[in-house]
Amino acid sequence: MLRTLGAPERRRSVTGRGPLGRARPRPIQSAEPEPVPTARATVVRPAPFGSDSEAAAWLSDADSEEEVAAALRVLNHALHAHRVATADPYVTEVSPGRALVVRIGYGSGEDLADGRFSECVELPRHEHRRPRRSMEAPEERFAALLGGRAAVLPAEELVLRARADLNAGRLAEAALQARVAIEALLAAGLASPDAGPAGASLADHREAIASAANAALRGELPGDSAAALDEAVAAMESALKRHRLGG
Repeated sequence: MLRTLGAPERRRSVTGRGPLGRARPRPIQSAEPEPVPTARATVVRPAPFGSDSEAAAWLSDADSEEEVAAALRVLNHALHAHRVATADPYVTEVSPGRALVVRIGYGSGEDLADGRFSECVELPRHEHRRPRRSMEAPEERFAALLGGRAAVLPAEELVLRARADLNAGRLAEAALQARVAIEALLAAGLASPDAGPAGASLADHREAIASAANAALRGELPGDSAAALDEAVAAMESALKRHRLGG
């Protein structure tokens, strides 16, 4: 269930319109912060609990990390479907760290639609925020990229896309992204023969990725390809990490 909260009211007006009915820019004296709406996504299990006591027992024993991960898979599946249906490449998927608040609980259907629970817990921010990778100094690299002192490798974005597809269970898309990503890594020299054992190990994934990508194109990619693809993407992530650390 999706709900937009705090959306500004849309009003029709015939004043201040151009010849084609488009609103004209208006002069302002100062740029004040503009109120923005927020979105609330509630993921509900398809089968109800047998009783309130059963629901309370579930909440008491629930693994918050597993519940959040399962809910995110459902939400991101919906966002992916929306992106494809609207042909809008800027509809993005979400992660726990982007949420303003995360709650787990139970209640009736009508109450849940309005954001009310019979009982719920709110997770601390640190429980659903991705840990920082301090050794890689992302802030420093971000400044270097903006300042033109460093450049983004094409493989970096491709590997990120492969990981997102893999985490979402889109194996065919992950295989195709990984195929291009590993070729970009090899072309950039990050896995050349003199790169050491890690580089050779990355090159060893080339054939497996190519096979998976070809199977995806034929619509014959088996479900057990996930483990091999995960291993290959992890190897590419390690190669990029060495690159970021200057190794």
